[in-house]
Amino acid sequence: MRKLLSLCLVLGFSMIMLAQKTISGVITDTDGKALASASVTIEEPGKNAILAYGISNAKGEYKVSFTSSESNLDLKIKAFNQKPITTSIKNEDQKQNFSMDSQATEIQEVRLKTKLITKKGDTISYDLKSFENKNDRTLADVLKKIPGIEVNKDGTVLYQGEAINKFYVNGKDLMEGGYGTVNNSLPKDAVSKVEVLENHQPVNILRDKLPSEQAAINIKLKKSVTMTGRGEIGAGFSPLLWNVKLTPMFFGQKNQWVVNYKANNNGESVENEGNLLAFGSRWEGRRSQAAQKSWTNVETAGIPNIGEKRYLLNNVHFFSANLLTSPFKNKEWELKANASYTNNSIKREDLQTKVYEPGSQAVNQGGTFISSTNNRFFDNVAKGELIFTKNAKKGFFKNTTTWNSFWNTDRADVDNNLPPLQNDLTATPIHKFANESLESPSNMFQNSLSTIIPWKDKLVNFMSCIKYQKDKQTLKVNPGSYMDNFGFGNFNSITQYTNSKTMEINHSASVGLSYRKWTFTPEFGLNLNFNNLSSAITGETNGSNMYLGQDYQNDVDWNEVQPYTQVGVNYKSQNLSLNVTLPMNFYGITYKDNLRQKYLDKSKTVFEPNMFASLDFASFFKLWAFANQSYDFGNFGFLYGGKMLTNPTSLQVRFSDKIEMPEYLTRSAGSRLEYRNPLNNLFFNVRYNYSTNKRNLIESYTTNGFISELMLQSLENTIRSQTEGAEIGKYFPKFKTNLSVSGTNTDSNSFSYFNSDLRESSNSRQTMGIKFNNTYFSWLSVDYNISLNWSKNTNKSDNTVFTSSGWNHNLAAYIYPSDNHTFGFNWDDLSTSASGNHFRNTFFDLSYQYTWVKKKIDFEFKWLNIANRKVYETVNVDVLQQLVTTNQMYIRPSQFMFTVKFNFK
Repeated sequence: MRKLLSLCLVLGFSMIMLAQKTISGVITDTDGKALASASVTIEEPGKNAILAYGISNAKGEYKVSFTSSESNLDLKIKAFNQKPITTSIKNEDQKQNFSMDSQATEIQEVRLKTKLITKKGDTISYDLKSFENKNDRTLADVLKKIPGIEVNKDGTVLYQGEAINKFYVNGKDLMEGGYGTVNNSLPKDAVSKVEVLENHQPVNILRDKLPSEQAAINIKLKKSVTMTGRGEIGAGFSPLLWNVKLTPMFFGQKNQWVVNYKANNNGESVENEGNLLAFGSRWEGRRSQAAQKSWTNVETAGIPNIGEKRYLLNNVHFFSANLLTSPFKNKEWELKANASYTNNSIKREDLQTKVYEPGSQAVNQGGTFISSTNNRFFDNVAKGELIFTKNAKKGFFKNTTTWNSFWNTDRADVDNNLPPLQNDLTATPIHKFANESLESPSNMFQNSLSTIIPWKDKLVNFMSCIKYQKDKQTLKVNPGSYMDNFGFGNFNSITQYTNSKTMEINHSASVGLSYRKWTFTPEFGLNLNFNNLSSAITGETNGSNMYLGQDYQNDVDWNEVQPYTQVGVNYKSQNLSLNVTLPMNFYGITYKDNLRQKYLDKSKTVFEPNMFASLDFASFFKLWAFANQSYDFGNFGFLYGGKMLTNPTSLQVRFSDKIEMPEYLTRSAGSRLEYRNPLNNLFFNVRYNYSTNKRNLIESYTTNGFISELMLQSLENTIRSQTEGAEIGKYFPKFKTNLSVSGTNTDSNSFSYFNSDLRESSNSRQTMGIKFNNTYFSWLSVDYNISLNWSKNTNKSDNTVFTSSGWNHNLAAYIYPSDNHTFGFNWDDLSTSASGNHFRNTFFDLSYQYTWVKKKIDFEFKWLNIANRKVYETVNVDVLQQLVTTNQMYIRPSQFMFTVKFNFK
């Protein structure tokens, strides 16, 4: 399949390139001066359809590539205050210069008709009004309807299937990647258009030198100075519900700010709006989403694959403030200050049934294990950030200082209904209860600096990043008999202590050398990473604690020294962009177990190249290709010799039986063909990715139904994965309809030792999605999404095959009998099937909204989950363990909400 698809892509691309012709030249006026922004179109004679088009640059130069079977074609040139030119050209490569005569035009009457989508250079502009419906209120409501743009559940904006690297408002990056707040709270009425900046390089001094494969989004507001924002206040019942959202915003030419307070207990995780969704360019320094180092966890109930408003039992308060200002007269300098605080509590509960098929290695004659889990999670998270930036064409400077703190507490009450003996399925089950608690405070500090200084005709870049992180976790499980199989039956409670510290230091220097369309960037750097893990398990009996000995303790150091040198080679022309990075990396890694006096090290110099290229052709087509090779020699926490409770049902030792360091080699390659035609509102892309991961270690599980132990074994194995995908979308202006269809196919394999038995499994998964929205009638709007999936899991060791499938569809329809009234209906339907089990979960919602048009205030009443469904049911399979798991997850009952929504000005 892979070879056939690759051959088709190569042949198809070859045919296109063979048939493609190009015309180029210079356009001037009667005085011989270059004419910029003149439009050049190629059409077939007698047909009112544009084959290709181009726009002249500041020097009057134009270049248009086209494909046609006609022997002659019509070339048309238009420019402001110039007489249009129409001439016949031959279907062949050629160069032609044109001189346009002046033609002053008296405008007696002006009629403006906004185009839905326009393109100029690498910028595609979308008129927001053309895609909205009467029920849309915020930018996010409309953005997901625009062709070529998707919005993930976590708020990440995708363009042509790839995440954007920047989110601007009036050309300024206030949110620095955490754009969820603006996207969800910026009123659509304040926006004039959305611009997609293709191949966007955020660092101004590097534009036209170092290409980028990612796009950015710029939100153009109707006014250069805008005071706006969005607010909601709501209440409801079943149980008592409340919702508050207050997000005032100001966007000026010198200053921008957003203040955000959101709190609710109606199932909306507003705290995720503070997550980093875009990371800009590597030349801006290092930024990452802060995360705790997780060594151990309580048992956790499952999460349904539905919208969080249906299952999330929360009580959250989230505050954030973002400020951008230009502190000096030189507006190139910007100061940004960001702060946020989250206080959140979440309840979660489920009932899980595990059925092992006869012959399973986990339970020899099969068996059924039932467990129920009840969780309470309490999170307190604070973040502060200060960013000082100069992003000019003659220099770049950026310093980012970030502080994060977490104070989290997790609780779990677990009831496990187990067979008393592995082979006696008729005996009375045994109930084993556990009360589990986890305290996990963490603190992080990071400072990242990057500067680019022009030196003669060269660019010199210095980058430095220092990060310190400290994590502490204390897991307590009561009673200890819950884990008899681990040897803890004599204790009333068991406590797992872990402490870890990490210090990262990264320094680098590079010089950019330009020659015509080429840029060469030699770079030297040093990465240092120092880590320590200490852990111990204690047992409590009659009020006294006892350490369980060295087998249950760790004092581990993991240190890395990585000097490297690399050369970046970049080529950029009008149609072709090429980026190749050729690094030679030296890895010096040491692992030291201070308790067991074991010492391992790995010293190796490796070549880890990375390449991507893009080619624009035939005006609307773009072909991407990428390939890379990388090594992984493990990271902090990959190895430790003392046993740790990673959760109350899993006791792990991560150490190789032959005492060797990990060495994983990953190679990947892929391509993507895109078509973007704003003239007929058509977009599509075809993707192919292939990767291999060659490993020298393998995870070895020992499982007895309910509990498991893990260690590492030395065994070479290779994991392979390939994915094919396609997406096509078109907007039909005449019918005011946006339609897109997408599909993927993924094939992969995996290896593991399971109860001393080496097993290989293969997985084949297909997905298909359809999105449709229509606003043809002024009194009706319809949004419909459906996604389907199929998977086949095969245990190659014994040819056991499990199949599963599922689908998920959502229908949202709104009726507008007048400007003041809106009636809404929502239908979610989700289904999963596996091994003869089938579960279908259906939800219905109704809403009514009265709009005070003059004041732009909405009064909304919602009835959610009309059928009062209380559990979400699903089924999945594990082919290696010959295990079928069904899960009932408790969700929010039927509820009523009354909400007042308004804009700030």
